[in-house]
Amino acid sequence: MARDVLLGAVIGAQGLKGEVKVKTFTQSPARLGAYGPLHTKDGKRFRVLSVREAKDAAVVALDGVNDRNAAEALKGAELFVPRSALPKEEADEFYHADLVGLRAEDTEGRAMGTIRAVHNFGAGDVLEIVRDDGDEVFLPFTREVAQEIDIEGGRIVIAAPEEIEAGEKGSVE
Repeated sequence: MARDVLLGAVIGAQGLKGEVKVKTFTQSPARLGAYGPLHTKDGKRFRVLSVREAKDAAVVALDGVNDRNAAEALKGAELFVPRSALPKEEADEFYHADLVGLRAEDTEGRAMGTIRAVHNFGAGDVLEIVRDDGDEVFLPFTREVAQEIDIEGGRIVIAAPEEIEAGEKGSVE
């Protein structure tokens, strides 16, 4: 896949020497610089000079960001790498970026909607599915629910709980 993968977002400046605090979406915040230079949507490229873990964020030194003003100017910037820079996933492992956009189908092959996002609120990954009518459904990303994932075919087979199959709106409690 040629698309970029979001690895983190700058949430603020740290100190006076240009370090930034980054909310990372990597398994380990220390891996933020392991995949080569980061880039923003507008094409700015940054080589990661150092990364250290801090409470709820990584503190990152980026090449060319040398003072607090430059660091503050990056607040809100999303940091990406090309998908090709990431290691190949193991069997039954998926990058969230590869799941977004997949067609969700039930076990009978009926369309359920499209995967909009994969969230983790602390108790495991949750699929956000947007139905064709615009309603959203949130389902746990487990083997029981996500029974088949076909990245190349662009689909995921969902064994939805009865409440969802019956057409109830919102998430399953």
